[in-house]
Amino acid sequence: MQYEFYQIDAFTDTVFCGNPACVVPLEKWLPNEILLNIAKENAVAETAFFIVGDGAITLRWFTPEFEMDLCGHATLASAHVLKTQLGFTGNSMVFNTLSGPLVVTVADGMYTLDLPARRPIPCTLPAAIQRSLGKQPTAVLRARDYVLVYETEEDIQHIAINRQILDEINIDPGGVIVTAKGNTCDFVSRFFTPQASIFEDPVTGSAHCSLIPYWAERLQKKAMVALQLSQRQGKLYCVNNGDRVLVSGQAKTYSKGLFWID
Repeated sequence: MQYEFYQIDAFTDTVFCGNPACVVPLEKWLPNEILLNIAKENAVAETAFFIVGDGAITLRWFTPEFEMDLCGHATLASAHVLKTQLGFTGNSMVFNTLSGPLVVTVADGMYTLDLPARRPIPCTLPAAIQRSLGKQPTAVLRARDYVLVYETEEDIQHIAINRQILDEINIDPGGVIVTAKGNTCDFVSRFFTPQASIFEDPVTGSAHCSLIPYWAERLQKKAMVALQLSQRQGKLYCVNNGDRVLVSGQAKTYSKGLFWID
């Protein structure tokens, strides 16, 4: 059977930047094993699958290893496909997901995701993470992901992580965020996933569910601009709304095509 797919660069207005996600519209769900194999074949951090229903869209996200409970950039990519490729005419869409209903609004090419806040709390750094770091953080917190706070943007740019050691720990389905106050923005970050085929995620919307509450309190600001300092980089516009966070960004279509499953 023939299926359409799209590859979208999320949290950027330029191709070859931001975070690439594959998006696959479906009419009915395929077995989980097939969805996972499609994600493996696509070989990007996340592949999004959705089915459009009456009044809402059911959305699921798969890495090449497992199904995720939340993925910001693939949600943005799905909204971009619906709006620019599949004729969605509204300015707001609701996705039913494992993390509950997620609303995405669209205005002037900017997609705003209304996501659950995941406020990190202080914790002890596991020995494997500590040993993997070339420089130790000034603070350690955790929600779904570990949040390691550093003093400067340069610390984040030049962070040295021994992947072989970090892979000793399983944070399924989370990862390790390193973050600091930004030089030209409010805060910067990078995101690493132990034992994953893609070790550094280029731009991680879900990580900002924890970064936004943390930096909003520390900077005493509600609205902030963030940069994720991977090689591809991405810009996120962030708003702290208590138990929710707003994460906004742009997207570019890189490719679209067909694949076949017998």
